[in-house]
Amino acid sequence: METNKHMTKKQRKLRRIWKSVRPFCVFVVSVLVVYLISSFSVRYFLSNYINPVDVHDSTPIEVVIPESASASKIAQILYNARGQDEKGLITNTAVFKVYVDFIGKASSLQAGTYILSRNMTLKQIVDTICDGNGQKEVVKFTIPEGYTVLDIAKTLLDKNLITDESKFLSLCASRESNESFSFIAQLPESAEKSRTFIMEGYLFPDTYEVFADGSVQAIIVKFVNRFNDVFTEDYLLRAEELGMTVDEVVTLASLIEREAKNEDDFGKVSAVFHNRLREGMKLQSCASLSYILGISKYTFSSAEMETDSLYNTYKYDGLPVGPICNPGEKAIKAALYPNQEYIDDGYLYFCNGNVSLSSDLVFAKTYEEHQKNVALYSAYWN
Repeated sequence: METNKHMTKKQRKLRRIWKSVRPFCVFVVSVLVVYLISSFSVRYFLSNYINPVDVHDSTPIEVVIPESASASKIAQILYNARGQDEKGLITNTAVFKVYVDFIGKASSLQAGTYILSRNMTLKQIVDTICDGNGQKEVVKFTIPEGYTVLDIAKTLLDKNLITDESKFLSLCASRESNESFSFIAQLPESAEKSRTFIMEGYLFPDTYEVFADGSVQAIIVKFVNRFNDVFTEDYLLRAEELGMTVDEVVTLASLIEREAKNEDDFGKVSAVFHNRLREGMKLQSCASLSYILGISKYTFSSAEMETDSLYNTYKYDGLPVGPICNPGEKAIKAALYPNQEYIDDGYLYFCNGNVSLSSDLVFAKTYEEHQKNVALYSAYWN
């Protein structure tokens, strides 16, 4: 009471006003606090569970949802889409199950093969799987080791998987269309202009099954996913040990694949090329000439050897500007692990032998020895 007694008239008026507005102010502050907490919680939930795992990662990932798979099983497949120790397509399996139950789509998830990526939201992934593939015709085909992009285009055309070759060839030549693949992103900007097909070397030869009405891009993704399966972490470490990039390994492997018809010669041809690279010698691979000239034969003229192309290993030092075919695993392994005996003994040359009897190559350490081999066997090459 004493306090009120000594207050001025103005102070008493302000105190009465404060008493009347204080409940409203408390309410406003409370609402603001609740809003901030809710807003933070929503943003956290969206960021960690609903939004893309990695908005910058558009790498295509093939996901197979089996028949009668439960929401829990599908959640596990999506979570482990890149392996046990890698962040997959979703960050939490429980949230996926709650989400599809909440929106009433748990029973709408369909079996099939899907091309997804980590820059897709949870909603986009669920919608894609709910749309389904349907019961579609499946086409089986085989890409042999050493096939070029042009050879593969003809195979796809023969199997009616493409109506013409132009779109497939265009995609295989485009850096922009394939930049989500790490090995393409690592190539210099000039690669698209200097190479015939930027995807040459990475369309892994194997037997495949694809949907008859599948997209061309989906087929390319299937090839590349198989390449990534084969080119393991051990191969990456070995490439680093040799001081080579993945692209250099694949380029060397493509030469080996086309030069050696007999798998027993793969490691030996690799040793010759490794030795020549170490000595600063031109590789002088006929396979590189065959690629740029579009012809296959045992000998080439001097004019053909002077063809001005960065693929021409007779004219330019080192490896060609890019792979000349799509090598198989044995050729890739040979590029990484050349025949050590032929490395140590310094073999620098090889040529065909009697091709009417055998596909074995004949190797030499010196140019004089090589010339004798050519003189001995060249009569069989026509």
